[in-house]
Amino acid sequence: MDLTQGTEQEKTARSKKMMLWFGIISMVMMFAGLTSAYVVSSERQDWLNDFTLPASFIWSTLAIVTSSITLFIAKKQLRANNRKGATYSLLATLVLGVIFVGLQLQGFEDIINLGFYFTGSESSITTSFIYVLVLAHLAHIAAGLIVLLVLIYNHFKQRYTAEQMLGFELGATFWHFVDVLWLYLFVFLYFF
Repeated sequence: MDLTQGTEQEKTARSKKMMLWFGIISMVMMFAGLTSAYVVSSERQDWLNDFTLPASFIWSTLAIVTSSITLFIAKKQLRANNRKGATYSLLATLVLGVIFVGLQLQGFEDIINLGFYFTGSESSITTSFIYVLVLAHLAHIAAGLIVLLVLIYNHFKQRYTAEQMLGFELGATFWHFVDVLWLYLFVFLYFF
């Protein structure tokens, strides 16, 4: 397919999707670097081998996976011109995103209550890496929550229709990416 062909609208859509994927690829590279550094650092003598993630991180994983499902349902509802169903699904996605953040913060509190800190004399390289990975992901989740708010705002302004879904698809792609990214980080941290 020749990328220079098509209507102006089709070319604009392709360029927006390509820019989103460039951003996603750069974020993947950043987290690949961080997890690689984690693997290399795990060979250090001061690495904590008996550290396990608190249960809050398991529950947050369930919340974020469910949020991807509700956003997928919202997209199906929009395509079917069911605005009410799309509204409920979008709001559920936002609530689940906020629950995810709350559970992540609870996970940090649990880590601190176990006596592990990010900095200071009680800190360790292991917990410092966990904080960096999770906080970097939470920054992307914050961006994702802003994206969800924009999707909800545009939905209420009736900017999405079965024929005009580009903005919704871009926002949904980003949200699904941060969800998959967390799944990768959770599995990595839980099993490595």
